[in-house]
Amino acid sequence: MTELFEPLTVRGTTIPNRVWMSPMCTYSALSEGPDVGAPNDFHVAHYAARAAGGVGLAVVEATGVLPEGRISPYDLGLWDDSQIPAHRRLAGAIADAGAVPGIQLAHAGRKASMERPWLGGEPVSADDGGWSVSGPSAIAFPGYPEPAAMTLTDISDVVAAWTEASRRALEAGYEVVEVHGAHGYLLHSFLSPLSNNRTDNYGGSLENRARIVLEVLDAVRSVWPADKPVFLRISTTDWVTEDAEDGREAWTVEDSIVLSRWATEHGADLIDASSGALVPAKIPHREDYQTRNAALLKAASGTLVAAVGRISDPVAAQELLATESADAVFIGRALLRDASWANNAAAALGARGRFIRQYDYAV
Repeated sequence: MTELFEPLTVRGTTIPNRVWMSPMCTYSALSEGPDVGAPNDFHVAHYAARAAGGVGLAVVEATGVLPEGRISPYDLGLWDDSQIPAHRRLAGAIADAGAVPGIQLAHAGRKASMERPWLGGEPVSADDGGWSVSGPSAIAFPGYPEPAAMTLTDISDVVAAWTEASRRALEAGYEVVEVHGAHGYLLHSFLSPLSNNRTDNYGGSLENRARIVLEVLDAVRSVWPADKPVFLRISTTDWVTEDAEDGREAWTVEDSIVLSRWATEHGADLIDASSGALVPAKIPHREDYQTRNAALLKAASGTLVAAVGRISDPVAAQELLATESADAVFIGRALLRDASWANNAAAALGARGRFIRQYDYAV
């Protein structure tokens, strides 16, 4: 059996296999002018190549629900209706190449307004096109500017922005929407006590810290069709021990299990299980450092889970599904190195990938 190349139906959407393209920022959108934040020829070529290479689902990189929600001035966005046509072109190119088009909607919070990684990844000043950042509390990511603590109105506005961005994503033709709740960005920073010291209904208890995530899921579901999937990406752990960071507790796998159950009740169909990036931390070097948490999450939460992180070997990817450690795998860097990773994996496992099936070609 090659479960990796079996279809998966989530609500009314059938994804042709379980090899999915992970959302990975390319920082290649225009930073100013009328097409700011809109996909361009680069994005079409980049995603269509992986779709033609055999992935069942291609999730477009973190796309800002607000201009100030971008990680960098060069991120994609869906904060304005004028951006819909370019996204429609991108979603259409992915679908035409044979994959289901998805999009990750995001707000970077206190980690926003940064330069592109290959130019140092430092904070971008207002003079250079940057902006002031915000978060749950006035606690900075180490080395970054201190964010403004969000007011209740700010929180309400962000939730509303997710609603409108989801509506635009639907109009653009995306079939799956993923809420980005990981990697130290806005929603993750609300979840973790390391970055959230609020004393109102959005801080303190786990239920309060998770409130904005569940409100965002409700907002997305209010406009997203009942027959289309909603995913939630989370960091399963902060990789910080409880006695670090002045004795404050961190986000844990146990917290993630509870959140996953709540998220399912609020319309999330699958948890995309990543980890870390809230604060600098020592992360294990073992190959399964992240996929083992996905397996724990799947076993304890009872929801669909996709594993991601250091998955580059087709046999190992197949094993994750065969042992019911995950329901699908998100492939990242391996797909950057080889756009046809999925079809090559199918050949290696004796399955039939898209290119192999269409042209009876073997590698």
